[in-house]
Amino acid sequence: MDMIDVIRAKRDKRELTGEQIDWTIRAYTDGVVADEQMSALAMAILLNGMSRGEINRWTDAMIATGVRMDFTALGRPTADKHSTGGVGDKITLPLAPLVAACGAAVPQLSGRGLGHTGGTLDKLESIPGWRALLSNEELLDVLREAGAVICAAGDGLAPADKKLYALRDVTGTVESIPLIASSIMSKKIAEGTGALVLDVKVGTGAFMKNLADARELAETMVGLGTDHGVNTVALLTDMDTPLGRTAGNALEVRESVEVLAGGGPRDVVELTVALAREMLAAAGLGDGPDPADKLADGSAMDSWKRMIRAQGGDPDAVLPVAREQHVVTAPADGVLTRLDALAVGVAAWRLGAGRARKEDPVQAGAGIELHAKPGDHVTAGQPLLTLHTDTPERFEPALAALTDGWTLAPTGSAEATAFLPRPLILDRVSK
Repeated sequence: MDMIDVIRAKRDKRELTGEQIDWTIRAYTDGVVADEQMSALAMAILLNGMSRGEINRWTDAMIATGVRMDFTALGRPTADKHSTGGVGDKITLPLAPLVAACGAAVPQLSGRGLGHTGGTLDKLESIPGWRALLSNEELLDVLREAGAVICAAGDGLAPADKKLYALRDVTGTVESIPLIASSIMSKKIAEGTGALVLDVKVGTGAFMKNLADARELAETMVGLGTDHGVNTVALLTDMDTPLGRTAGNALEVRESVEVLAGGGPRDVVELTVALAREMLAAAGLGDGPDPADKLADGSAMDSWKRMIRAQGGDPDAVLPVAREQHVVTAPADGVLTRLDALAVGVAAWRLGAGRARKEDPVQAGAGIELHAKPGDHVTAGQPLLTLHTDTPERFEPALAALTDGWTLAPTGSAEATAFLPRPLILDRVSK
């Protein structure tokens, strides 16, 4: 097999054979194919796409480079959720224990933040003692004890994806729908869950900026999951505006605990409950207790505390708080008609909540509180945002990111009167 022939085939818009795909993925994982050659192929895939058959075979080949997990010994159905990433997207934190409280086992393998999108593991590591790295035996023990686990994926799970993901990040090929879909689904299928719900974000703060691209990605991933025996559905959800009232690490943990206590922001509660219902239905538990009731009666909070303790954390510990704050106030009376998710995400990143490189540290207390959301009436001098960081020299670049990050329509203006927020859930995709 010759890698140059493989590159030329995709460059010339030809379909790759199964043998070419299998050899390419294995050879790249083993170091036989050089990074520059794989970069060329990734760019050809970005430009010319892949058929469903090619994406299926590419996903199979990545799964075959590692191990497959098996949760049948748990004795109850498994369900997982994956988000394509956004700003203020803390949904995994209340969702996993909530679904566990309703009877499913939730093996949630999560990642760290890079750039403006927050990482679930970074958020949870703001809890004193909590551990992200678990062995397979520890993972199963936590699932048996708490019903849910949120942890890092081991190196043995689709190792081809780990190597290819890092390459895509530095070669401008992250946005390729076939490569995004196969990256996500190779890990989720290898993880061994029986049901999977995808939260595909759409908007300025998401990788998919428009509904058509998001729907294509969702349909591709749902098809991959279904073809591999995983009951898969997807929700397309808004990411023009940050989720909830916080973007950061410890800030988002606090907000998640508020949701588990029966409170929290309306949009976070709405999406958490909607995804929980989808997960339970996909796992065959749709006739069981309603997730909204399990938030209200404290069951989800009990699951959360068991899960955090089982991973070495103290759910009652005081969370880190940033040393410095800066308040941004409304310049006039009006209605907030836009709060740009990307601007808020970049600002939080610059405050220290995110990282530019995978090895960069993050500040547990850094981030942004949102005191108003689109549709809210504000008065001159009212706080709009509070910026948090341990390093005050970060305020200036964060404020620069927010310069055009919101729109305030004058009270009584046509724009203010006519404004309607975009729905949170935009569409649903299933087979």
